[in-house]
Amino acid sequence: MLNIGVLGLQGAVREHVRSIEASGAKAIVIKRVEQLEEIQGLIIPGGESTTMRRLIDRYGFMEPLRQFAADGKPIFGTCAGLILLAKHIVGYDEPHLGVMDVKVERNSFGRQKESFEADLSIAHVGEGFNAVFIRAPHIVEAGEDVEILAKHNDRIVLARHGQFLGCSFHPELTDDHRLTSFFVEMVKESMEKTIA
Repeated sequence: MLNIGVLGLQGAVREHVRSIEASGAKAIVIKRVEQLEEIQGLIIPGGESTTMRRLIDRYGFMEPLRQFAADGKPIFGTCAGLILLAKHIVGYDEPHLGVMDVKVERNSFGRQKESFEADLSIAHVGEGFNAVFIRAPHIVEAGEDVEILAKHNDRIVLARHGQFLGCSFHPELTDDHRLTSFFVEMVKESMEKTIA
């Protein structure tokens, strides 16, 4: 059984757990650094990126998360999670984890009251994916090794860079588990490579 972690410091943790389980993997809420050893992949949920960063620092997660990434384990960042993964953030000198070769802009679709839903066509996943955008960032620039998987109004909202997957929206807030299932498959592939 695959163990997929959800960083449980802040954000839509329960909803991700439900989506992971619907995708046939075991979900583990990660609240302590040593739990990272129990999982093969990690989801960093949406929430508030600066608050999340403070909690990551307070509980000593930064270096262990960087090591998790350096070990080749897949990480999926949604909304604030995408901001934490990005190498560059518009208006900021330093990234957070800085592992995914993208530049992101925070709150680029407006404030909370401008939240919206849109149907997306997602490469490798399918058509008609109902994406929920809440104070969402978007990817302004993507490095040459980054595969763009979805756009909304010409803005990049989902991309993959090797073992990293990042999206602007909240896939866990609907009953469509196709994107979580795609990430679960990424984790399976990475485990097969490790065994090989």
